Amino acid sequence: MLRSLLALAGALLLCRAEAEGLSAERLGVLFNLDDAVSSQVALYYAAQRAIPRENVIGIHLPDSKVMTPEVFSAIRTRVLDRLPAAVQSLALVWSRPYAVGCMSITSAFAAGYRAAFCQPGCTVTPLNPLFDGDGWLPADTVGWWPAMLLPSADPAVARALIQRGMAADLSAPPGTLYLVRTNDEVRNVRAATYPDVALKLAHRLQIVQISTPIERDIPDVLGYFTGARQVAALPLIHFRAGALADHLTSTGGVLEGGNQMSALSWIAHGATASYGSVSEPCNMLEKFPNLGVLFEHYTHGETALEAYWKSVAMPGQGLFIGDPLARPYAAAPH
Repeated sequence: MLRSLLALAGALLLCRAEAEGLSAERLGVLFNLDDAVSSQVALYYAAQRAIPRENVIGIHLPDSKVMTPEVFSAIRTRVLDRLPAAVQSLALVWSRPYAVGCMSITSAFAAGYRAAFCQPGCTVTPLNPLFDGDGWLPADTVGWWPAMLLPSADPAVARALIQRGMAADLSAPPGTLYLVRTNDEVRNVRAATYPDVALKLAHRLQIVQISTPIERDIPDVLGYFTGARQVAALPLIHFRAGALADHLTSTGGVLEGGNQMSALSWIAHGATASYGSVSEPCNMLEKFPNLGVLFEHYTHGETALEAYWKSVAMPGQGLFIGDPLARPYAAAPH
């Protein structure tokens, strides 16, 4: 009898967590009315993911990499006026603009533009009220609409990303989380956390710590994290559907014309979600994903958007990119 009651209690807790999590009904999809490819990819995504029609909203955007705060604020106000009350998070289906001033466009849509989120870049910036939290009703609880950019500039890459995200759902994929050490002392700072990450997640994932240079194929990748300006091993990495990957560096969120590898490269090579900074954050760990937090939430059934957003303590400069609804470790519906 006691065992049955405990099982029932566990099932109720799981149902509550899923009920409070991100779903298609709670995701708003924004696209650029001035970009035919953005519109096509957004409608394709909405159809594939069964996003309610009223959640899909077209807006006019400037044709620029970086939007001014004044122009952005007016656009965001109009978007929030049109969002259904159920919407808690956003998918931004375009590739540019990817920044608002020195903030990422995903964080600017989430919290509104405030210079304190990114100026000056190498100091403490406002904290994420969602960091390592439970549930997912951010609009209702803290007035934030966390966003993820679904890049649409290359429609083939966008469709492949969407298909990977859907293939990942409920798959509970086997594979390996790779924690990579480099000789780049400035960008290798996250390596100091690897022993704790391995200890925290060892009961849930296979974890391998490796060092550069990488000279062999890296198979069955569920996660790949490193610190480098460029990731020379990228062609050797074989991602599973639902895999997360990023590199700690200054401008990984600069998707066009940067002198460092952008987060878009991870997506183009098969990752399902990634992260990078659009302005100089210095190597403050709080401005990059905490890998233990990221995979603790991801492997407990949360979406890529939820897990990535909960993993960054100071997200103002960080661009979240990928399929927001990818959810490989969700429990099958009963």
